Amino acid sequence: MSLTLEQVRRVAHLARIEISDAEAESTLGHLNDIFALIEEMQAVDTQGIEPMAHAQDLAQRLRADQVVVADQMARRNAFQAIAPETEAGLYLVPKVIE
Repeated sequence: MSLTLEQVRRVAHLARIEISDAEAESTLGHLNDIFALIEEMQAVDTQGIEPMAHAQDLAQRLRADQVVVADQMARRNAFQAIAPETEAGLYLVPKVIE
């Protein structure tokens, strides 16, 4: 697939981009190179190849997921102590929808 100069100008017009003749020709070359690369990549046989989530096989280092109950109430009370209004462990906020 390749584009024509008229198609490049039409896309520029639709995108509301002012483009000179020299820029249109340069853009045409770049876009045709991109389409050629896409066609080349689509021609590769990928049957039996499992898709990858990332280009490198990396493992993310995560900390252990531990439940901490000891300080949970103390932390909540400290956070709510500086809140404008609270009730029954909840933050009260102004009504925004009538």
